[in-house]
Amino acid sequence: MTDSLMDIQVLETPLSVEKCTAFVQDPAAGGTVVFVGTVREWTKGKRVLRLEFEAYKPMAIREMTKIVETVKERWEALKICVHHRVGVLEIGEEAVIIAVATPHRKAAFEACEYVIDTLKQTVPIWKKEVFEDGEVWVAAHP
Repeated sequence: MTDSLMDIQVLETPLSVEKCTAFVQDPAAGGTVVFVGTVREWTKGKRVLRLEFEAYKPMAIREMTKIVETVKERWEALKICVHHRVGVLEIGEEAVIIAVATPHRKAAFEACEYVIDTLKQTVPIWKKEVFEDGEVWVAAHP
């Protein structure tokens, strides 16, 4: 879902920090925070080969929209971009990018943290970690 104030997408293609950052640029913004979640090589002492993400896309977009609406109200966000990748991701690839522009810096940091924390708790996107010695689905809602 994209309009002039928010860009929310679940994509099968590589994500772009530049596109997300460009989307949230606003002359009224005093603070812009960008979070990039990447696939790391080690989890709990085990070597990760890749991650596999699946999503129920219509519900994921709906839930991310609710999160963004809360951010717009609570932190007076001017523009917000949330892109999440699905499919097979290799080490170092971006899994999620969140960009938030607000009138003040503190609000931008708080809003960005709220988006990633809430996304991990409520959005129907599932992650499978594939290790050298097996694989495991990670609980979407800890």
